[in-house]
This record gives sequence, structure tokens and C-alpha cells, in this order.
Amino acid sequence: MRSTICAAAVAVVAAMSAPAAHAQAFINVLTGGTSGVYYPLGVAIAKIYSDKIPNVKTQVQATKASVENLNLLQQGRGEIAFTLGDSLKAAWDGDEEAGFKAKLDKLRTIGAIYPNYIQIVATADSGIKTLADLKGKSLSVGAPKSGTELNSRAILAAAGMSYKDIGKVEYLPFAESVDLMKNRQLNATLQSAGLGVASLKDLSTSAPISVVAVPKETVDKIGAPFIAGVIPANTYTGQDKDVPTAAVVNYLVTSSAVSDDVAYQMTKLVYESLPDLANAHVAGKEIKLETAATGSPVPLHPGAIRYYKEKGLIK
Repeated sequence: MRSTICAAAVAVVAAMSAPAAHAQAFINVLTGGTSGVYYPLGVAIAKIYSDKIPNVKTQVQATKASVENLNLLQQGRGEIAFTLGDSLKAAWDGDEEAGFKAKLDKLRTIGAIYPNYIQIVATADSGIKTLADLKGKSLSVGAPKSGTELNSRAILAAAGMSYKDIGKVEYLPFAESVDLMKNRQLNATLQSAGLGVASLKDLSTSAPISVVAVPKETVDKIGAPFIAGVIPANTYTGQDKDVPTAAVVNYLVTSSAVSDDVAYQMTKLVYESLPDLANAHVAGKEIKLETAATGSPVPLHPGAIRYYKEKGLIK
């Protein structure tokens, strides 16, 4: 009798634990370099998910950002990722030159978030004050085929230049670029990021800088998804005036392999936790539910659509 009862108890425990184990989900958040904006926002999102989605384990992965993130999503190696809008379009089109060997047909959008600003910063002693002044100087354009590097090509082309006009081109992430500038081994860096990016804040407190304008007429030559923007005065130490520049919207993206229920929860928790994202980074203050369902070159995930219909953003 005792052995029968024990066996029954074991069976009950096994039956109770099996659904819980089966329900365990994993969300890998694909971000960017640790000195950028994607990473701290990704850390905040992962914490929100682990706190508020039952039976979910989260991980934050530092990456080379947009292009790598989108390829990882297509390969099933992530559940949600940050990306620039122009990189997202290139991935959906299968633009090989941008780093996509074929159309990434599994991509689905969660929603639009904050705009990236093209921030071209030079050391004050380099004499660089305009885009034309970059000719013959050294410039870091971001990691190879990253979203920032694609932005660099677009900005230079619109200004009538290419990498051939630059004295020396460095393909470095944000923090490494700043380290070289501090050591006077690099004249300027182009960083596509949210306002107040940590790397440039660090640089501006370490040495005098010049923030280079991207005039509206240059932005207009590139066209969508680029728009004219402004880096407000005092965003960085020593920057005492507004600086016109280009901006491009960022998106949170997932995969068609992610279930509708999980995508719904991921979407809902991002846009209903905006104060937490604003606390994680100043760029989070620019994320608005009202524009979340707009502008993406890739279809929205059905789970995201469900949430936006609940909020009256989609009929």
C-alpha cells in the first residue's frame, strides 16, 4: 500500500511539474554595444519581461546592433531585437550590400520606438566644423555593416563624398572610437544613437569637442526613412547651441516563429512600461504609444496587432 501511495505521489508531482516545464519560455533580447543606447534599454526590457511574464527566462545579448540583430532573428537566435529603420528595410529587401544575403522573410515588427540621431562629433583641435571639413581627416564610421555604418555611407553620399575622401576610415564601435579620440589618434566619430549616448557624454567631459551639423538640404537628399532632426543645446558638455542633423526611427522587431501570445505580451509590456524605459535611458522618453504601429517597412506581428487593436491604434 505504502509503495502504491508513493508511486501515486510521484506521478502527481510529475504531472504538476510537466506543464510548468513545458510553459517555460526564453526571450533573448538582441541589443548593441554596451556603450550605446540599445543595451541599457534592452536590459530594462528584459527585466520587465522576467518580472511580469510568468515562466519566462530572459537574456540580454550585446551585439554589433541592427544588421547582426536582424540576421540573428532570421536564424531563430533571438526573440526581440533593436534595429534602425533603414537597416530593417534593407533586410526585408534582401540588400546584400547592406549585409543581407537574402530577404529576411521571418521578420515581424513589434513597434516603432525612439529616433536615432546622426551625431558627428570631432575633437576641437581637429578643425572639423562642417561635413566638408571631414575630407582628408580620420573618421570612425561604426562597426562594419552596422546600422551606424550604413548611416555613415548615406550621410557622406548626400554630402557629395565617399570613404575615398576621408583620410582614414576606422570601423569601430562607439566606445573604442572615443578612446582613440581621447588619445588624439582619431579626429571624428559618427554615431547613430539616441540623444545623450554614453560614449559621447564621456568624450565631451574629457576633451573639447565640436558637434558637426547635417543641414536639412543634405537630409532631404537622402529621403525616407531619414528625417531632419536637432541635437538640442547642452546635450553634451561644451555644446552650447542646437545642432541640426538627420534622424531615423528605431524599431523593436521579432520573428514569425515567436507565438502570438508571447509577441502580444512583449508589445504590451514595452508600451505600458514607458516610465521604466525613460529611467533606463533618456532616449526612452521619446518612445510614444501613439506612433508605435506606424511606418515600419516590415509587417507587424499578429500579437502586436492584437495589442494595437485593443488600444484603438488599428481598426
